[in-house]
Order: sequence, then structure tokens, then C-alpha cells
Amino acid sequence: MCGIVGYVGPGDTLEVLTSGLKRLEYRGYDSAGVAVLDDYGEMHVRKRSGKLARLVELLDDQPIAATGTGIGHTRWATHGGPTDVNAHPHLGDDGKLALIHNGIVENFAELKAEIDAAGIELVSETDTEVVAALLGLEVSRTGDLETAFRAVVKRLHGTFTLLAMHRDDPARVYAARHSSPLVVGLGDGENFLGSDVAAFVGYTRRAVAVEEDNIAIITPDSVRIIDFDGAPVSFEEYEVAWNTDAADKGGWDSFMAKEISEQPDAVANTVRGRVVDGHIEIDELTALGDAPLQAIDRIIIVACGTASYAGQIGAYAIEQWARVPVSVELSHEFRYREPVLTDRTMVISVSQSGETMDTMMAVKYAKERGVTTVSVCNTQSASIPRESDAAVYTHAGPEVAVASTKAFTAQITALYLIGLHLGRVRGTLTEADEAAAILAFESLPGHVAEAVATHEQIAQLAHWMADTRSVLFLGRHVGYPTALEGALKLKEIAYIHAEGFAAGELKHGPIALIDHGQPVFVLVPSPRQSPVMHSKVESKIQEMRARGARVIAIVENGDTLVLPFADDVIRLPLVDSIFEPIVQVVPLQWFALELATAKGLDVDQPRNLAKSVTVE
Repeated sequence: MCGIVGYVGPGDTLEVLTSGLKRLEYRGYDSAGVAVLDDYGEMHVRKRSGKLARLVELLDDQPIAATGTGIGHTRWATHGGPTDVNAHPHLGDDGKLALIHNGIVENFAELKAEIDAAGIELVSETDTEVVAALLGLEVSRTGDLETAFRAVVKRLHGTFTLLAMHRDDPARVYAARHSSPLVVGLGDGENFLGSDVAAFVGYTRRAVAVEEDNIAIITPDSVRIIDFDGAPVSFEEYEVAWNTDAADKGGWDSFMAKEISEQPDAVANTVRGRVVDGHIEIDELTALGDAPLQAIDRIIIVACGTASYAGQIGAYAIEQWARVPVSVELSHEFRYREPVLTDRTMVISVSQSGETMDTMMAVKYAKERGVTTVSVCNTQSASIPRESDAAVYTHAGPEVAVASTKAFTAQITALYLIGLHLGRVRGTLTEADEAAAILAFESLPGHVAEAVATHEQIAQLAHWMADTRSVLFLGRHVGYPTALEGALKLKEIAYIHAEGFAAGELKHGPIALIDHGQPVFVLVPSPRQSPVMHSKVESKIQEMRARGARVIAIVENGDTLVLPFADDVIRLPLVDSIFEPIVQVVPLQWFALELATAKGLDVDQPRNLAKSVTVE
């Protein structure tokens, strides 16, 4: 989950590293550090606990003149707390070697015993320093960093991306990847390494994805990739589809606010190019062939957190249009319960980053059992799409805020498109239903824009409720997972108790939580399209009001039936019932953001969280 960047070239090394780390800070902000070779070939390390700004202050106080080689790191703590000493880089070979690490080395205790036996004193609590010391020993023994690097990575168990540099090999950075992301940036007389393309997109949009169990060696003029045994590996470059402008705040106070506002475009871009001659067609699924899709008798969606709620919403649509049973599993539970899988099962993984380790392992588990795997992802050439049989990209653009917003609505959109494609191929989708869905997609970005425009009303509501310590969310049908997502957003960035419930479950226990003044957001189904569900949810509102709840009802325009029973009403445009989550979630996102802001919290970098969870 840490952010890593490496550079070799004639530029201002510290500027390259710190600008890359700034764009990677969403991956971890417990501490940050850099190692550079100065203009005289001497190694310098600067590192500090806390956010990147503290490291920048240190570099201002203790400047280094460096144009050449360097590595940088932002940390999400695993082994050892977030302290200056535990921050990366760590040193080996009497300070001549520096190393940074993303991941967890599971056999570090065994390796540490070897280091202790060699009489080397470690100063940190990290597994990373053990690897640095081990690499230093191997360099001393072999006299060659490449040979030593290959020997060490083959001894490590767990997950890792490692970057290493050595004073005696000043024009190279070595990087290894095992179950953790790594990309190369190709420049002109300079080259880059990163945990994702954000590390170097300010300098080049030419990139190479490093495959599993490979080592990349960069110099200013060359990139070489080998496997752990030293055999050469061929590679292909690709062009990053966005630039640094897309990763700026664009005048908003936070990345989260900007990304909420970008949801109309995220939805439109995900649909774009997938309506062909009046039909939904996803090229990535077409490439699999119709016969395998027609043979599917079960779909399992695997995901974590927000992505799992997108999966739950998508399941309703896929079952409705493709008429195939769909279950949604948390990735980290899926492979440990020995699920029943056959060659007629499809596993759809959902991950914004495409690097979520729990989801990656679930996909690998499915692949090993001969299952067709499809990934829904927002990141080009990420690990999970490359591991899958097909990848359906969401085209939401870079999402920097840790709490996911536009990725969520884009994921729902992609899953709906998959459901429509499958329904057409399987012959279960009527022409009328497909035409209605296409019309709904055409108007959906405009409707999402109307939902974004609720910001001012939601901000006022949130600031009135700044002292609230608990909020409940209720929904029915597709509104239920939307309620779960609303609660998760509030927990993630406002740090208060929040829970989402299926409205029908209220009487089975949760109504005991209702007390005087308890805020409850209720996602009210359309009275036009779902009159029965609407009346049942209306009854729940009355039951809660009778017990003193403060009800905030999210309703479609024209719904007057709940007005006598709601304390606050948020009106949204009319959409088909299945599309309601894509507009209903927007005011819930605004509410979480504004409540956190009213509490003086950092909405982009909530405590204890990181954007891309690349450890199990």
C-alpha cells in the first residue's frame, strides 16, 4: 500500500522524487523518505514520520544537490509504527546501499535471525531493514548488486516491490516485483519507476507494466527486465491515458469534492463506445466468444469495501437482464471457504486500482480452478486485469481521494453494461428492455449532474449536524447496498458510528437503535415504478418518526407521499428504478464530506487508511 518512486537521469532528482511522492501520497501517509546520490556520488537519506509536508520541510532545512539517481517512499505502516526510524529508505552494506519496499515480508523473523548472527545491528522494527541488511551482506559476498538482488528476492516470502540503489553502482536503480505493483516510466535520457504511473506522469506518459516475479533495471538510457533467474524478459510499452491535470484539484478544496463533481463524466466515459448499432457491446467480452458466455450458469462477484457494494448493486441488474444467479463475496473470504466452482462459473472482480491484494488472490484462486474471470477496473495495465481473462475498464480517470466516489458509480455502470451484454448474448434481454436501458444511459450523466447540484443543501444539513455521533441509513432493493455505501463513507472520513440496513430488517432488531433525534437517511424507492416497496418504506419512516428519529428522506422529484413524515427531504431527478443508486449515492457522498469538513478532518487522507490495499 506504500507509494514508491525511482529515478535515474540528469534532472533535479529531489524534485522528481517529491513531486512523484506528492501524487502517490494517497497510497500511504504515515511517513515519507528519500535516498539520493549527491553530485559527488555520496549517499544521502532524509526521512520523517507524518505526511509528506514534513519531509519537504526537512529537505528545505537540509538541502542536497543531486542530479542523478534516487528513490522515494510514502509509507502505510505494517511492521513497526509510523516513526522517523521506521520510515523508508533503509540502509545496508555500511550505508552504501538504500532500499525501499511496498508489501510484507512474511519470513522476516527467520531472515532477521540470520542478520543477528552476522553481527549486524538493526535500528528499526521493520521487515524492510532486514531485507536491506540481507542485500548488503549479499553484495559484500558477490561484489555485484544485480547478482545479489536476484539471490535475495528469491528468498523472500510474502508480497513485495523493492527498489534498491548502491553508491558503487551510481547510474542504476534495481526493482523487483512479487504480488505488488510496479511500473516503469520511459523518458528521454531519463527513466522512472513507480508503484503506479502517478509517480512519473508529470514527466512521461510512456509506461511499461512489470510482470510478476520480474526485475527491472533502469539507467538514464536503458530499461532491462529479467526474471528472478536472470533470463531476459520482453516487454511492451503503453501510453497513460491521463496527465497531471487530471490529478489536480481543479479549484476544489479537496480531491474528494472534485471527484464527486466528476461523476457525470465518469459515467459517460464508461458507457462511451459501448453502444454499437443500438446494442450494448463490450469488446472485451466479445473477445471471449458467445459460447462461453451462453454456457455460464452462475456468476460470483468478488470485491472489498466500496467495490463490494457496487458488486451488490450490479448483481440485481445482471440477474434481471442476464437471468443468471449472482452472488457477491468479499474477496478475503471467498477462497478460504472452498467455494463450489465449475467451468460454467464466471468470477467478476471489482477493484478501482486493480491491485487490491485480497481480490488479486481471489482471482488467482478462481483461475487455478478453470473459472472464466472478468475484471472491472479503473487503472490501465494493473495486475488484476492482466491476470483476468477479460478486463472491462471504467474510464473514470484518476481517483486520488482515499474514500472512493466516482469509481463507485463507474463500477456500477460497468457492471450494468456487463449485465446488458450478457443478456443480449444469452437471449434473455428483450429488445425493449435493451432500448430502455440505452435511453437511460444517455440521460444518466445529466441526472447525476443534478444530484451533484444538491451540494449546497447537503452542506447546510451537514453543518447543522456537526456534533452528530451516529447516523443510520436505510434502503430497499438496490437502495440497500447504497445505504451500506453511505454508512461506509461516513465511517471512513468522519470517524463516527454509521450503519446501513435493509429497510425490512428494521423490525428485526435495528429499530432498538432509534432514539430521540437519531438521524436516519432513508433512500425512498420511486412511487411511480415501485409503489409496493415505496409504501413499505413509507411505513418504516412512520415507525421511526413515532420513536423520535430525525428522518432525512432522499426521494425522486414529485414524491409528496413521504412529506408529512420526513424532517428533511432531498429531491433527485426521475430515473429508472435500477439506476437509482447512481444518483442516490451522490448526496450521501456530499454528506460524508461536509460532515467531516465541519469536524475539521482531512477528507482526502483519513486516518489509518490507504487508497490501494496491496497487502492481505
